[in-house]
Amino acid sequence: MRALAVLALVALALPGCDRVRNAFDFGSSADPVFDGERYRGQARSEARNRQSFIASASPVSNSLEGAVLAAEHEGIKHCIQYYGTSDIDWEVGPDTPRDALRIDGDTLTLVGTCKDP
Repeated sequence: MRALAVLALVALALPGCDRVRNAFDFGSSADPVFDGERYRGQARSEARNRQSFIASASPVSNSLEGAVLAAEHEGIKHCIQYYGTSDIDWEVGPDTPRDALRIDGDTLTLVGTCKDP
């Protein structure tokens, strides 16, 4: 009888887990949050030269600082995936003066090279 009561309580509690997860924004997206916003980001490179890459994030209109952080994050993920390091030489990167950043429409683009480990 006690086991049946426990099972009934568990069955009643499980639907609430989804509400808690959604209330605290757990698991709603694979994209991390930067400066309070979510950004679409990616890093691209040529297959024969993964060391040099471009990383982009949008929409910049949400927050320039957030877009810079999101694009930097994409570059770091790229270098870790292909070279096992987060060390990057940035041609146009997070430390570039904001007025010199590459912004096309609503997309920010950073350019970097993964350092050899």
